[in-house]
Formats: sequence, structure tokens, C-alpha cells
Amino acid sequence: MEIGLHIADFTYPAGPTGLADDLSRIAVAAEEQGFSRVSVMDHLWQIRPVGPVETDMLEAYTVLGYLAARTEKVDLLAWVTAVTYRDPGLLVKAVTTLDVLSKGRAMLGIGAAWNDEEATGLGLFFPPTAERFERLEETLRIARQMWSDDDGPFEGAHYRLGATLNTPQPLRRPYPPILIGGGGERKTLRLVAQYADACNLFGGPELERKLDVLRTRCEEVGRDYDEIEKTVMARLDPADPKAAVEELRGYAALGVQHVHTVVPDVAAIEPLRVFGSEIIPAAAEL
Repeated sequence: MEIGLHIADFTYPAGPTGLADDLSRIAVAAEEQGFSRVSVMDHLWQIRPVGPVETDMLEAYTVLGYLAARTEKVDLLAWVTAVTYRDPGLLVKAVTTLDVLSKGRAMLGIGAAWNDEEATGLGLFFPPTAERFERLEETLRIARQMWSDDDGPFEGAHYRLGATLNTPQPLRRPYPPILIGGGGERKTLRLVAQYADACNLFGGPELERKLDVLRTRCEEVGRDYDEIEKTVMARLDPADPKAAVEELRGYAALGVQHVHTVVPDVAAIEPLRVFGSEIIPAAAEL
């Protein structure tokens, strides 16, 4: 099992003037300690479970480009991209650019979007839920087409591309892995079964049932369930490494291959070192 770092909070003691240096230190330390992925949220205001909306937030793909220049091994992605914040052609180009400049370390994390508060506040396009899911499926189809040899047009209900030319292509072949976030059983997990290389679910009592639903969706579309990487977003506490490893053991028993976590007080770096010495090596043996 691998462990990834999710950076959700950009409020550090040095403030905005030190933010670039703090992010660089965090990402480099995460890589040195054995985290396999580093992600950021695709939000433009801070989300309320993390902090007040007025606290610091940065645009995801600008941050990922910056981190690509500061790291060498970790995979980089938005966890997860809000599908309606960027038109598909631009989004796929952004992920392709990230992949090329990171030398093959990009992933496309994507979901149907949910934060109507920030979208309304900043005047972003935010259609009703059903339409967002329709647009998500079309975006997934467009990504697969742009990352193929087919540079012809795309004609969908919501998006029309005259040509899906994408040069250069990603270095990662056949394309940057696609992770779809969310556990919606009727729509999201069906899209995972049809289009994704990885799912993302939350740890908790519903996890086993969600995985069973995904298995059913795979059977319905003729997809091999084992082809899909099972990932979980969970809060692992470095203050209690033994409890963290025991939690990971439970996920591993369900077939989870990657656990993504927010690390408390991450700017202090020491919590990342605890992961590197006590949690990540134990996870690798599960």
C-alpha cells in the first residue's frame, strides 16, 4: 500500500510572503519521506470543513506546475478537479502540460464539482447536478480521445470540439491515470467502472459496501474490477503511528492500494518525518 499527501490548507505561519517556500519544503519533504503522490484541492475559496472561506487558497493547476519544478518522483494531481471550472479541451491540455513538464508524473483527478458557494461567488459556470454529471462523462470521453491517436472532432450534448489535436502527447503512456472522486452509487461509480484507472472513496463503515457496488458496476459494463486502483481519503494521525498502521491494515484487507491523507501541522515538517519512519514503511508491507 502507498500513502499520498493531500495539501488542503495554505495558511502557514509565514503567511503569503513565505507560501512558495513553505510549499516547496512540504513537497520536497513528502517526496523524501516516501509519499507517492502529492495533491491539492481544486477550490478557489477555502472549504468550510478545513477553515473559514476567507483563509488562503491557491489555484490548483498553477500550484501543481510549481510543485513539478520542485520535485522529482511524486505523482501530482488535483484531488479532484471540478469538471465545470474549465472546458475539457483546456483541462486536458493543462494535465498534458503538467505531465510533460513533470517528466511523466501527472494524473487527472476529476469529479462532478459541488461547491456552488464559490462558483456563485466568483461567477463560475455551475449547472444543476444532473448536467454536471453529463458534462463529467463527456469530459472523460474527450480526455481519452485527446490522449489517443484520434484527433478528429468530438460531438456531445454539451461540448463540441472541432479537432481534438493534442501535441505533445503526455509522456505517461497510454495516458495520465484518471482518478474519479466520489462514492455516488448510481452515477459516480458507474463512471469509475467505465472510464477510470482509480476510484476514490472515504474511509468509514460504508467503504466495504461502496467497493461491492463498484464491483457490481464493473460487472455491468464488462470491466475487470481488479484493473481499477482502490484509493481512500482518510485522516491518519502521526501522533499515534500504531493506530494509523492498524487503520491501514483494515483498508488493505478490503483491497485498498493507496491511502491519501491530510497531515496535521504539515508546515512543521516533523509530522512528515514520522510518516516516513513509522507509517509509510509499515504500509508498504501490507
